[in-house]
Amino acid sequence: MASKSLEKWRNRGKTFSYRGNDVFYREQGRGEVLLCVHGFPTSSYDWVPVWSGLVRHFRVIAPDMLGFGFSAKPADYDYSCCDQAVLLEALLKRLKIERVHILAHDYGDSVTQELLARYKDRRQGEDPGLVIQSVCFLNGGLFPETHRARPIQRLLLSPLGGVIMMFMTESAFRRSLCKVFSPDHLPGDELLADYWELVRFNRGKRVVPRLLQYIPERRVNRSRWVGSMVQTAIPVRLINGPLDPVSGRHMAERYRELIPNADVVSLEGVGHYPQVEQPERVIRAYIDFMRPFLRN
Repeated sequence: MASKSLEKWRNRGKTFSYRGNDVFYREQGRGEVLLCVHGFPTSSYDWVPVWSGLVRHFRVIAPDMLGFGFSAKPADYDYSCCDQAVLLEALLKRLKIERVHILAHDYGDSVTQELLARYKDRRQGEDPGLVIQSVCFLNGGLFPETHRARPIQRLLLSPLGGVIMMFMTESAFRRSLCKVFSPDHLPGDELLADYWELVRFNRGKRVVPRLLQYIPERRVNRSRWVGSMVQTAIPVRLINGPLDPVSGRHMAERYRELIPNADVVSLEGVGHYPQVEQPERVIRAYIDFMRPFLRN
């Protein structure tokens, strides 16, 4: 059963149609436009801990991508990060937004890499279309060679994935998710229950193995996606929780090796979900990064 906080989040949201599917999003605030792109297996609800801090400074837009949260979860859909990037561009176009900043986490990092690559492709033509002004990554698989998939992710990617997910229980889901958090900042029971509710919403369990195709998709697109970061001239920052077993300190070290003039903020004592574990520190690091764009 959803908490009051989750119900409030849903009730204040809107939807738009993408390829015949309803896509949920939240929008609040004024000023520079900030697109918040969530991770797997959760949703835009991940941004609640930092929401008030962000909307003080920005017009914040946070969608649930297809297959996640309160958005549609069609069983026969060919989910991909590339398609999710097109979805986000469609949402921004519908809202008549031409310039955007991006704050991304986990799966959303890969979608944002594709957005950067698409922006780079467009700039080589006459019309740049959507202009990306800055990007801030939180923990995610920016480099397939440093991504340490959890055992459950590998199982769900196997031919048995559908069966495993069918019998997945809330307690098993909670145990698995907690392993990527810092032991000092574990999510509470209410938040874990909300995460489970978001996965189950719209019969979402059945599409989870399809969503995990982003892992091989990262390998296929490595040159394009990593190249989009190496070659971009826009400001980019990585805010990293080093205790993350999936994309923590080891990923940040690889980032420093590959990205020219790498801007990295390491939040010691934090795991895979910095915005949930230490929201105040994330807000400080992000606002510091964004100061050139803020008027006050």
